[in-house]
Amino acid sequence: MNPPNDLPELRLAPVESADDLAHRVEREQRSANVQRESELENSLAPFRVGSVPYLNAVPLTRGLESQIEFIPPAQLAEKLRRGDLDAALVSITEVLFHDGYDVLDGIAVASLGEVFSVFLAHRIPLEQVTEVFCDTASLTSVNLLRVLLAERGLKPEFKPLPSYAEAGQHDAVLLIGNPAIEFRRAAHSHEILDLGTAWYDLTKLPFVYAIWALRRGKDNERLRRQLREARDFGLDTLDYIISSRSDYDLNFRRDYLGWHIHYHLGADEKRGIARFVELLRKHLPAPVFPPRFVA
Repeated sequence: MNPPNDLPELRLAPVESADDLAHRVEREQRSANVQRESELENSLAPFRVGSVPYLNAVPLTRGLESQIEFIPPAQLAEKLRRGDLDAALVSITEVLFHDGYDVLDGIAVASLGEVFSVFLAHRIPLEQVTEVFCDTASLTSVNLLRVLLAERGLKPEFKPLPSYAEAGQHDAVLLIGNPAIEFRRAAHSHEILDLGTAWYDLTKLPFVYAIWALRRGKDNERLRRQLREARDFGLDTLDYIISSRSDYDLNFRRDYLGWHIHYHLGADEKRGIARFVELLRKHLPAPVFPPRFVA
């Protein structure tokens, strides 16, 4: 036995090197991410959810990919209207032009300034543009361009773009999403009017391109919780998404997902939506409904 006044000898834990510490933290983080991904698997049923097949939406569906239907924005909106989906990541104009949806608060696909993937490509001066061929996948982009040009006193005719392959043949063409990125990164003879930049120059506000729209009148509290968790998981692992995706190249993904696009829907984004509502009502004859946000 030790004498009463003698303390037992302390044994110090071995000193952990910086590399060992980094590896341990990485292992613990991987384990936590696997757990989060496991909790999101099969978590949406019986709800039917849709999203767009674009790079900018990837962080919002992290862990839910196998449970979501990925189709272009216009088709998503149609399915949501028919009741074939309970929720969808749709263009903001879907909820502004059609009453009956709630908007999941706090989450959006938005930009403050240049968005890169939504633009008017034109090879004649804007003042000379009489017709614009549009990717009709997103009515938000069409109507955003419409009000931006109308604020300049320009009212060209908008026509559907028959195919992406002929985009470069037109004097003015509106492109969005991955096809827009591919056009912009390739050789072309057009000037680019980035709609995010043009909107910021006009309003000094962010522009919200897409939101989670929920069919009103359904008990969807659990669905809202899972969509928020997927967004949080996506943003927490954004570096992994950027490094592991194969779209384009690493530097582009880093700039696009880490700088051009952001995913929060806060006070400034709501002011941007309110300003868009004002301009839509000013320049379009159709009724425009204010969005109703739900937490």
